[in-house]
Amino acid sequence: MKKSIGLLVAAGLMAVSVSASAFETKPCKACHAIDHDVVGPAWKTVADKYGSADALASVFKAGFKVGDRKVANSDPKWKSKAMIMTPQFNNLIKGHEDDAAKALFDAVAAGKI
Repeated sequence: MKKSIGLLVAAGLMAVSVSASAFETKPCKACHAIDHDVVGPAWKTVADKYGSADALASVFKAGFKVGDRKVANSDPKWKSKAMIMTPQFNNLIKGHEDDAAKALFDAVAAGKI
């Protein structure tokens, strides 16, 4: 019986740690939507430019420099606003690069942030 309880507790702790490490997209909704531009570009536009979560994650991992941003470099409207995202990158994405890129592509596939 003690062994069963111990396994249940361990499973519960694993579930908590997995959900605690998942990237949260709610703050992103302040500036982004899936299918239309807001303060920032539509996430569908971002997904189309990068093509894969791995490609986007590699830009995140390289420091998300303005010169590496495909959307900002393909449209002057976004290049002029690119620095708005830098503090958000530092606060929300840095350290979660793979999870953030996957969350963006998952949100586009699901049709909602």
